[in-house]
Amino acid sequence: MRRAVCPGSFDPITNGHLDIIERASKLYDVVHVAVLINKNKSGLFTVDERIALIEETCGRYGNIEVESHSGLLVDFCRDRGIPAIIKGLRAVSDFDYELQMAQMNHGLTGVETLFVPTSPTYSFLSSSLVKEVASYGGDVSHLLPPVVHRRLVERIAERAGQ
Repeated sequence: MRRAVCPGSFDPITNGHLDIIERASKLYDVVHVAVLINKNKSGLFTVDERIALIEETCGRYGNIEVESHSGLLVDFCRDRGIPAIIKGLRAVSDFDYELQMAQMNHGLTGVETLFVPTSPTYSFLSSSLVKEVASYGGDVSHLLPPVVHRRLVERIAERAGQ
């Protein structure tokens, strides 16, 4: 079986993430979506909420497995026999960072990193930007799956009411 992983924080998952995951799902038998946990950051959504949103939005692909991971991505890959990491690239600045990570990961365990250019429609898109715009009342509905947009608006309202 051909397997790959699409890693990220997915806080929340955007249409840009879905673009990369869907394209990977057409190339691999199983695509693992790894929700990476950064203990130094507190997300807008819990890890379990992110996993649920990813499962709901990616269910239609039929070959996606979603789980969280804390630690080195290469350990996630080694433990599951995954030989490839799929990374979307939005701009040259992404490439500079991701190339260093790819070289380190390959040097550590031999895992390959494949870069997929993001659709021009989503080349500016990041979860952080979506959260910031939404927190000021901006319309980000076209950048997120409907269920994710609804949960984002609800979460922002919950936090504003505190």
